[in-house]
Formats: sequence, structure tokens, C-alpha cells
Amino acid sequence: MAKALTNDMTAGNPVRHIIKFTVPLLIGNIFQVLYNMVDTIIVGRTISVEALAAVGAAGAIMFLIVGFAQGFTNGLSIIVAQRFGANDMPGVRRSVGMGIYLSVAASIVLTLISMLSARTLLELMSTPDNIIDDAYSYIIVIYAGIVFQIFYNYISCVIRALGDSKTPLYFLLISCVINIVLDLVFIINFHMGVAGAGLATIIAQAVSGILCLLYVAKKFPQLHLKKEDFKWENKFALKHLGLAVPMAFQMSVTAIGVMVVQAVLNSFGSTVIAGYTAANKIEQLISQPQISFGMAMATYVGQNYGAMNEKRIKEGVSKCALIVLGLTLVIVLIVLIFSRPIASVFLDAGTDPALRDNVIFYTSTYFKAAAVFYFALALLFVYRNSLQDMGNSGIVLCGSAAELIARIVLSLLMARTLTYNYGEFYGYLGVCIAGPIAWLSACTLFMVSYFKNVHKLPEIFKKRSEFKELDARASIE
Repeated sequence: MAKALTNDMTAGNPVRHIIKFTVPLLIGNIFQVLYNMVDTIIVGRTISVEALAAVGAAGAIMFLIVGFAQGFTNGLSIIVAQRFGANDMPGVRRSVGMGIYLSVAASIVLTLISMLSARTLLELMSTPDNIIDDAYSYIIVIYAGIVFQIFYNYISCVIRALGDSKTPLYFLLISCVINIVLDLVFIINFHMGVAGAGLATIIAQAVSGILCLLYVAKKFPQLHLKKEDFKWENKFALKHLGLAVPMAFQMSVTAIGVMVVQAVLNSFGSTVIAGYTAANKIEQLISQPQISFGMAMATYVGQNYGAMNEKRIKEGVSKCALIVLGLTLVIVLIVLIFSRPIASVFLDAGTDPALRDNVIFYTSTYFKAAAVFYFALALLFVYRNSLQDMGNSGIVLCGSAAELIARIVLSLLMARTLTYNYGEFYGYLGVCIAGPIAWLSACTLFMVSYFKNVHKLPEIFKKRSEFKELDARASIE
């Protein structure tokens, strides 16, 4: 049973492997996005536009910590994928054991830092007085549950590293239902406000993590760890951190850019914030096909890198890039045609018509500005994840830094300049364009780096093979 659950992506048709892996991953990612999206919809429709804006304002600093945690756990699983591709199951278990140590440490540190800094960050971002208390109530509950997010994310990443993208999906579906039910109960029945939405999310994630762990214990005997798998080795820990920390910071520097954008938006008032929040939630959902194919490439490239098969890496990456570009064309058409009716889902029918129209207007404006850049975003996910699992974590971090600088400079410059010269609407339009231009700058760097590094793989693999032969001879002698 366990053997059937795993997926060796080092042989067979690359496109078939990638699509087979991506489909359940896509469904799972969509439901994971629904955690926050359902919170936002229920808050906007059952409480107020101000509460919707509060969740949006909190979302920027939430991504700072939650994004770091997700990047960290994704990075920890890279060696698992590489060892699995090399058919080294003892190495897989040792990597998982080390990942558990590092995940526990990250949970403790991130929880302390985030809960102590939450209010200060909201104030530094100039969060409007009429929403700051609700924003804090929401974010502090989310931060209290970081341990559950890391718990679930790491188990999921390990399972995906073995080629199984279905198992995490099953428990996400269950958790999404739990989240929706608890949202309604906590907000409508218990009148807990935005804090109830946050509590529903972390309870659902905790349930998902526990169920996933129990299933793995029963169905994945190759992941049953023994005492020797928990042996601490400094070099092995540093090897994991060398991959996990850059991925974590990559997510965090992106979050810092989002925070700067949010700080600029906060100066425009709660109506603009609400419109941008709705656009951001919609974008998180519609970008999941691109994100999912990027995640699939992380496992595909990681396994084939471990198997030292450069031809399959080149073939898989190039064909995946074509697939995501085709999907992106469909996504662009959808957001340009249906952004206004989709945005209306976030607002109660009883909302003041003028206020409702303004929120929807700012939402659709974002998509008109950003849609053409989705092609760069699609390629960014493919090439960034491929580079990471080829061991090029340094360039991934540099690309993230380039994206951060572009996002910060452009959002501040364009918002202030355009607002001063042409008015608030054009200032908002400048903010909308800043992020997409940052995607383009990072994507360009990743693509150039990928094509430069992929040609070096035969030489790298030749050296690795020679080293293995020498090591095998030494052990025989």
C-alpha cells in the first residue's frame, strides 16, 4: 500500500508525472486558500466592510510569519526528495528526523517573535484607528496557532517529497469543512467577531495535521522513524538549514514588500483597503494552478536531481513552463471578464450601494492593472522552484531580494508621485502595478539563472558519480 502511495518521478513520461502530481495538489491548495478566503467572505458579509478591511490589514503581517514557516518547511523537504530520488530510504528517514527537530525549534521562535511584535507592526503600518483593534484580534489568534501550521505543513511537504500529493488533500477537504462550520458558529452564534474567524482557521489546521499524522503512521512504513534517525549531526542540520532558511526568507522578503504596499494603502482609507483585500483574496485563489505546478516541479526536479538525470530535468521544466503559460491565458481572461461579480461575493447585499460600488471598483481596477503580468508570475513559480531543488538557494534569495526592492521602491514612488500629480485613484493604480513589475524583475533573474545553471548539471553529476565510486571502494577496502 505504501509503495503505491509514493510516486517515483525519475522514470516514465515527465508530463504525465507532473500533471498527475499537480491535480490533487491544486485541489488541496485551493482548499487551503479557502481557509482565509472563507474567513474574509464571512467577515465581510456578516460583520462589516471595516471588518473586511481589518482582515486585509492583518493579512500583510500574517504572511510575514506564516510565509516564513511555509518556506522553511518546504526547504526542509528538499533533501527528502533528493534522497528518495536516489533510492536512499535510510537517508530519507534521517532527513525527516532532522526536519522534526528544526520544525519544533522554528515553531517556538516564530510564535514568540510574532505575538510580541503584532501590535507594533500594525501601528508601524499606519493601520487606521477604526480597524486596528479588529486587525490585532484576528492576527494574534492566527499567530498563537503557528505550531499547528508548521506541524501540518511539514508532514505534507514530506509526503509530497515522496511523490504523493493526494494524501494531504483528503485531510484538507475535511479541514475546510470544519473551518467553514466553525466560522459561522464562532461569528454568528458566539459573536466572537474577527477573532472567531482566526480561531476557526487554526482549529481546522490542527485537525488536518493530526489526521495526516495518524494516516502516515498507518500507511507509510518507510517513514517510521527509529532512535538512530533522530541522531543530531551539525553538518546535516546545517545542510537542511542551508536550503530551508533561504526559502523561508524568500517568502518573508516578499511579505515585507506586501507590508509596505499595505502601509501605503492604509493612507487611502478603509474602502480602498477593502477593495484591494478582495482583489488579493481572489488573486490567491486564481493563481493556485501556477503555484501548484511550481510545487510539482520542486518534487520532480528534486527527485531527478537526486537520480542525476539532467535530461529529464530539462524536459520536465520546459514542458511545465508551456503548460502554465496556457493556463495563465485562461486565468487572465477570467479575471478581466468576471472580476466585478466575483468581488461582490465579499460584500453583504445590504451594504450601502455607493460604498459597495466603490469597493468593487477598486477590486476590478487591480485586475486591469495586474492581469498582463500573470505570465511572468507563472514562469516565476516554475523556474524558482526548479532552481531551489537544484541546490541554487542563493540565487533564489537574491531574486527574492530584487522582487522586494522593486516592490518597495515602486509602490512608494508611484503612489506618492501619481497621487500628488493626478489624484488618489492614480496613486492606487500605481500601487497595483508595483507588485506585478516586481514579479517581472524576479522572473527574469530566475530564468537567466536557470538556463545558466542547467548546462552545468552534467559536470556536477559526473563529479558526484566519481565521488560515490571512490567512497564505495573505500568502504570495501
